[in-house]
Amino acid sequence: MKKVSVFVPTSHADALRAAIAEAGGGTLGNYRGCSFSTRGIGRFTPGENAHPAVGTPGKPESVEEEKIEFACEEFVIDAVIAAIKRAHPYEEPAIDTWSVEIL
Repeated sequence: MKKVSVFVPTSHADALRAAIAEAGGGTLGNYRGCSFSTRGIGRFTPGENAHPAVGTPGKPESVEEEKIEFACEEFVIDAVIAAIKRAHPYEEPAIDTWSVEIL
C-alpha cells in the first residue's frame, strides 16, 4: 500500500477528494473515499516563469489549504496521481507518497 498526502486550497478540497476516490484512492476493505484532512496556511512565492492559480510571480502568497491524506493500493497509484494533477488548481501541486503496511 501507499500513503499519499496532497495540499489543496480549501475551495477545491471536495472536488479533489472526489477525483481521488474515482481513481481508486482511499479504498480500505469495504469502504471508499477514506481520507483525513487537516487545515492550515500554505505559503509560497511563484517564480518569474510561473503561471500561478493564486498570486503573482515574485510576490509571497499565502492560501488557506487542506492537507488530504489517504491510503492507496500500489496498482492504482499512477492513476491516482494523474487524477490529482488533473483536478488540482495549482500548476505544481505538492504530492507526497510513501510505502505503508495497513494492518
